[in-house]
Amino acid sequence: MSVQIYAGSAALVRRSGVGQAMLHQKQMLAAAGVASTDRPSPDARTVHINTVLPGAPLAALQAHLAGKKVVYYGHSTEEDFRSSFKGSDRLAPLFRRWIRFCYERGDVVITPTPYSKRLLEEAGVRRPIYALSNGVDTDFFAPSAQRRQAFREKYGLSETDKAVLSVGHYIARKGILEFVELARRLPEVRFFWFGHTDLRLVPRRVREAIASAPSNVTFPGFADQAALRDAYCGCDVFAFMSHEETEGIVVLEALACGIPTVVRDIPVYREWLTDGVSVYKAKDDWDFLRKVAGLLDGSLPALTAGGLRTARSRSIPAVGRVLRTIYELEGLPYQSPAEERTALPARASRAAVRQA
Repeated sequence: MSVQIYAGSAALVRRSGVGQAMLHQKQMLAAAGVASTDRPSPDARTVHINTVLPGAPLAALQAHLAGKKVVYYGHSTEEDFRSSFKGSDRLAPLFRRWIRFCYERGDVVITPTPYSKRLLEEAGVRRPIYALSNGVDTDFFAPSAQRRQAFREKYGLSETDKAVLSVGHYIARKGILEFVELARRLPEVRFFWFGHTDLRLVPRRVREAIASAPSNVTFPGFADQAALRDAYCGCDVFAFMSHEETEGIVVLEALACGIPTVVRDIPVYREWLTDGVSVYKAKDDWDFLRKVAGLLDGSLPALTAGGLRTARSRSIPAVGRVLRTIYELEGLPYQSPAEERTALPARASRAAVRQA
């Protein structure tokens, strides 16, 4: 094995997009023919680090002292730290300096989108930065009439009942306040918010919004990947009202399951989601209401085919091929010494790297 995916503090991020990205990296490497482990190994010559928790830069230092290379994944930015937990806005400038310190511990930084790449460059990260999608497992997340039926039976929905879904932590940045208000404006529609955050960690306005949500809103809490897949297949619209993302793995999962999707018109989506082709983009809350209602009553086309094409272009194998090319471009070892001695010379060009 020549790649270690550092698992320190993994339990703290398991239920987040970062935790899912770590799983995807294992799958990408396997799809590209590269063995990996989440345990320290003398054969691991490159280490992936995915968090900015205190132990992560120390792990990067230890890797360098052992003569290993470090790929640091830039999942976090100052912008997406804001409007999250109590005190996050006050701490955001310090967080910007901290993540710059962390990412500078990498030999290479990989971040999900060209947008997040620009943010890291503006934050002063000087390492080589590549934009590479977190990817989506399109074998697992796929349209299914059977899973749709299972979800609707579980939550007492008839085939004619309409349902809107969103996924994320209970934080303002994810759009939970607007989601509750959208449900209030469409009382005949069922709304589901999958995800959970300890309410002691979030501001009062978020706690109050959840407590006062109308009766057509259901908060099932954290769901595993299988239950989440059923929800994507079982609902009629995915309304992702988040104000800031570095990519949005849940958007890729929704598109892969064929659910019509409305996202906020924010910069992160401009280079890979096309309004009216793969998704609908809403400029404000009124626009969300208009487009969600249009999808529910059939006056707007569902755009399912375009969404599926986008998700499949970022499948695990597709992104894995680009990840391996980045390794080759930057001279990062991804084979054991024995494999390297018998391998043919690898060739890669910068033109081969495409945003996946």
